[in-house]
Amino acid sequence: MELESGRPRHEQISDYLREQIETGVYEVDEKLPSEKQLGTTFDVSRVTVRRALQTLEHEGYIYRRQGLGSFVEERHETQGLVRLTDFAQDMAQAGLEASSRVTHFEPEKVPGYVASRLDQDLDARLVRLDRLRLGDGAPIAFDRTWMPAFYASLLDGHDLEHETIYGILEQDYDIPITRGHYRITAANAPDDVASHLDVSPGTAVLVIERTSCSRGGKYVYFQRRYYRSDRVAYELELERAEDDTAHAGMPLRDFEPVFDASVQDDPSDESSSN
Repeated sequence: MELESGRPRHEQISDYLREQIETGVYEVDEKLPSEKQLGTTFDVSRVTVRRALQTLEHEGYIYRRQGLGSFVEERHETQGLVRLTDFAQDMAQAGLEASSRVTHFEPEKVPGYVASRLDQDLDARLVRLDRLRLGDGAPIAFDRTWMPAFYASLLDGHDLEHETIYGILEQDYDIPITRGHYRITAANAPDDVASHLDVSPGTAVLVIERTSCSRGGKYVYFQRRYYRSDRVAYELELERAEDDTAHAGMPLRDFEPVFDASVQDDPSDESSSN
């Protein structure tokens, strides 16, 4: 196969193999041609081939086994933490078709840990919306969202299996989500969540709690999203300032664990409020 002039040959080889993997020519765990075969195909040295393979390994497209060769790695959907996005935007960025399945949409007495997030009295009643979130028809996440009755009423009559809360509030009611507080942790999937995600009860899942606000800091909803940890990874990219001292160019101001009493909240307590 003839390579273009003017571009590093190892980049062209990695681009070609990356495209082959992304289009399914090579499937997960399938072995790629050997370094010798690739060298013959592209008429380059094994050093050039090895550099191309190292690029793909670094990007997570392949894994290598000593003495056996290079194999296609299972790709995780990745998301960034910098922008406030909804599930449909996240899936579009990953090249997947988003859809949802509503499993619960009813008023209920607010659980204690939700009341503190939304600044509600313990005797308040909120609306709870549960949705299984799918990417290309496969379970990726399970959302449990609580919101004041006013905001929940704005969702009535909408197709919550294809529309997002962000989209409905912003496009139909000019209520943009302008701020969000995120908390990322891990948990063992409660039985009902595990059933929806098609994993065994107690399977480790990534949990993201999000409190979303509109203009003026008005609380719109609190959400607990359970991600299948074999489907989703988070990536963070930082760019160091040229003078090596300024931090204004960093995309996130803080990214650190938080230790306080609220980490003792047990997700299984949700079942008592159903």
